[in-house]
Amino acid sequence: MQKQIYLLLVAAVCLASCSAKKKTISNRQVRQNNNTIKKQNQDAIANYQSYTSLSYIERFKGIAIQEMNQYGIPASITLAQGLFESGSGNSDLAKVANNHFGIKCTSDWKGKSYFKDDDSANECFRVYDNPDDSYRDHSAFLKRKNYARLFELDKNDYEGWARGLKQCGYATNPKYPDLLINIIVRYHLDQYDRPEGEIAKIKREDRVLTQINNNIGKADTDTIAKTKPDDKIYTVKQGDTLYNISKRFGITVDELKGLNNIVDDHIAIGQKLVVVK
Repeated sequence: MQKQIYLLLVAAVCLASCSAKKKTISNRQVRQNNNTIKKQNQDAIANYQSYTSLSYIERFKGIAIQEMNQYGIPASITLAQGLFESGSGNSDLAKVANNHFGIKCTSDWKGKSYFKDDDSANECFRVYDNPDDSYRDHSAFLKRKNYARLFELDKNDYEGWARGLKQCGYATNPKYPDLLINIIVRYHLDQYDRPEGEIAKIKREDRVLTQINNNIGKADTDTIAKTKPDDKIYTVKQGDTLYNISKRFGITVDELKGLNNIVDDHIAIGQKLVVVK
């Protein structure tokens, strides 16, 4: 009897050891995968030139206009989202994974992956060969049933798109529409939007909505890293100035003022400011 108890105890210890080992291997695999991704991109990262907001716009306005002409998403909206989500192209995810919109990987993703903590630990994010692929995948993500009505808007209706994205569940931040609109106005991004004739609009709608209908019933191919309501909203505290807040979040004072429609240097304790990390 004692021998049987002893054997059971040994088996339990072995099982616990195996379980712990599996967890260690899993975490090690995550680190190894990330190190591999970083190593593969280390030359690009070493030579990476940090973007300013203006240089980011200049770099990506072309692909944003292409996607607008193909699908009807205003170029201003795509650029504003890219600026916000990627910190003007300077976030780790943008640098390491060429991922400018926080698009996560799912079971049907066949490309490389990069793991980082988000809503949960070690969440999987898509890795792209180049940033333009991230912009194309962003358009593909929006071609889903819950966003279908947005494609019926004029392709230069950036205000309708900004509000519609929030209503359709793209972001949890209640100020997301105003944030995008402020960025568009600040940098005059609507100059890249183009109107379209009635016949052209009908043809585009038919083409895109047909693609969306063909995807209905299929598993979602993407998920986007959701912005928590206060992730990019800063509450002014005693002793804060526009200068030290801008330095804290890596933007200029003018950019901070532009994002919040501030016309002078006055801020008040408790005031909530939109910031771009």
